[in-house]
Amino acid sequence: MRFQDQAVLVTGGGSGIGQQVCYAAAREGARIAVGDLDLANAETTAAAIRAEGGEAHAVRLDVADPASATEFVAAAAAALGRLDVLVNSAGIREICPVLDLSFEEWQRVISVNVSGTFLPSQAFGRRLVALGRPGRIVNLASTLGLMAAPSRAAYTASKHAVVGLTKAMALELGAMGIRVNAVAPGVVRTPLTERYFQDPEMAQTIRDIHALGRWAEPAEIAAAILFLADEANGFLTGSILPVDGGWTTGKKM
Repeated sequence: MRFQDQAVLVTGGGSGIGQQVCYAAAREGARIAVGDLDLANAETTAAAIRAEGGEAHAVRLDVADPASATEFVAAAAAALGRLDVLVNSAGIREICPVLDLSFEEWQRVISVNVSGTFLPSQAFGRRLVALGRPGRIVNLASTLGLMAAPSRAAYTASKHAVVGLTKAMALELGAMGIRVNAVAPGVVRTPLTERYFQDPEMAQTIRDIHALGRWAEPAEIAAAILFLADEANGFLTGSILPVDGGWTTGKKM
């Protein structure tokens, strides 16, 4: 198995894409640290993995808080005995016209999506360097880190920042044996986006913008994340992998 006995840390592991990363990595032999702001959700994920014979530990994590990010990495290292992979899946978004967007909401999205990627990555990288070990970081960008959409100014800005941060970290950490990549998903059906699918017109619009004529399921994004994290792909770093059903390929006429 690709991740046998490796320690995989996942932020936002209590639901959505992060949860599917936890499940998929565990099936590949990984030992999991599930970080989530909602400890009950993290424990649900961890319990499901343990029920299948895997090892998983739930940790409450506020990705936007420096102390919490550092404590998450320390707790994972203590529980798992090693560090190999960090997946930064925690994220939020707003739907609000830019002229109506409050500064508080702007700050909230930027804090969780940008600082919430930077802080766990920094804590993870520092620990790896101190141990003299290589590692892999996979970030969650978005198609809106490559383009834009109305009423999502903060989310779009944050995901463009994640793309830039991924490249900057890849440049700095590569010589230390730490690879950093990101996925850029199209629309994925998760608790964060579920409201889209309750409106038949919006659901059809989502189908129409993807060349494949459908949206993604979280497990499909998780598979791409594990591809980037796989040691077999050791020459991949600084890459932003669109997993978007052809959305960014172009518009259908």
